[in-house]
Amino acid sequence: MTDVRRVTLTAPDDFEGWRDSARDLAEAGVPPDAVVWQVEGKEADLFGSDAPALTAPSFAVPRSFVSLARDAICHSDPERFALLYALLWELRGNRAAVSNSADPLVRRIELLAKEVRRDLHKMHAFVRFRELDEPGGDTRFVAFFEPDHHIVRRGARFFVNRFANMRWSILTPELSVHWDGDVLTEGPGATRAEAPAGDPLEAMWGTYYASIFNPARLKVGAMLKEMPKKYWRNMPETSLVQPLIAGARARELEMIDRSAAKLGFDNALQAERGIERGSNIRAAWEALFKEAWGCTRCELFKCGTQTVFGEGPLDPKLMFVGEQPGDQEDLAGRPFVGPAGQLLDQMLEEAGVDRAQTYVTNAVKHFKFERRGKRRIHSKPDSGEIEACRWWIDQERTLIRPPITVALGATAARSLFGKAVTIGKVRGSPMALPDGSECWVTMHPSALLRMPEPERREEERARFVTEMREIWKRAETLAV
Repeated sequence: MTDVRRVTLTAPDDFEGWRDSARDLAEAGVPPDAVVWQVEGKEADLFGSDAPALTAPSFAVPRSFVSLARDAICHSDPERFALLYALLWELRGNRAAVSNSADPLVRRIELLAKEVRRDLHKMHAFVRFRELDEPGGDTRFVAFFEPDHHIVRRGARFFVNRFANMRWSILTPELSVHWDGDVLTEGPGATRAEAPAGDPLEAMWGTYYASIFNPARLKVGAMLKEMPKKYWRNMPETSLVQPLIAGARARELEMIDRSAAKLGFDNALQAERGIERGSNIRAAWEALFKEAWGCTRCELFKCGTQTVFGEGPLDPKLMFVGEQPGDQEDLAGRPFVGPAGQLLDQMLEEAGVDRAQTYVTNAVKHFKFERRGKRRIHSKPDSGEIEACRWWIDQERTLIRPPITVALGATAARSLFGKAVTIGKVRGSPMALPDGSECWVTMHPSALLRMPEPERREEERARFVTEMREIWKRAETLAV
């Protein structure tokens, strides 16, 4: 009879402990059915002895397996440790085993990892902090969250990076994490009753959420799939969801009838864009602007002087999205006021575009630069910084609903479409954004300023003006 080895891990998400023990056991030739995995503090297995310390040589595995294991080990399935060890055992003789998604073992582990990543996404999206005054006049922000899996330690790093200057706590039934501005600590689990019930900021957030709620685009099934009701109790805006849903169809018909009677429409898309939004749209935009002013979603907030948000009418015919603010924009706190912005204004005037009917913003809201002596030289945002700022541009577009969005450059296009876009392949033709509206991709005016050849510069400028003329005509046919 084979001796059964028992391995006790320090925590449900103890990847390092599992990795070290699994590597040694595999090198020592201990088969999967001879290992019992358990977590410290849980009921011990009555059969099997503690695994002795083994001195085995290092055991190399594909990086894809390490990444898969880091995710899957956070799952709540009690068999996860054994499943991962079984796959590790296969890797001894076949390093490609982890790539075989047709293998039931690999497929099951991949599903565990996928569910963990989804739970992490929910944590990032649905944690809502509430302000709490502590003795001594200090302020702490506290949130309560109920994850499905053991993701709290993994998820905490996101909030450390995003809210580095805040003192906050995230309470969950399993454990709690606390950040004091310098050190992240852990504590015992908590109940919802231990988190504050609300704070004054929730009224502002509720105003914004109610104003952007669009009954014409309501898809209850999709909303519930993305935001299950279990999370609603911890989110202030969800108290508005039920009454908004209840009256959605009536509001939709009323608004479409009003729009039709006022201007008429040819199709549902025009009718929807002709719907009059509530008079609180300005208040909602201002609330969004104030929230963006304190943005710490990426490290760029430490570099720039200030957040540079979008500006312009909230019912524009065109929305222009650039890359990021430059040196002059960073100092002024306004987009497109530097050399590239002045060139854009000149070319729009040549094209007959009414600049007063356009909204201008950037994919990234802080200035990224390299210092060379006294000068601050523009530095291109990386994919992580673009992704971190996508939330803001998505909220601006949701609130404003422009008939056409113009992406100025590759960074803007990547932000809008969520993937890299080659300007040369898509320039000159409309593309559909995820919300169904049109997007035209073209070069950024700053690219013209950098062109050394005068002839090519004039040629590209003329092409840009022609594009703007065509896009403006298209916008006038779409805008109701």
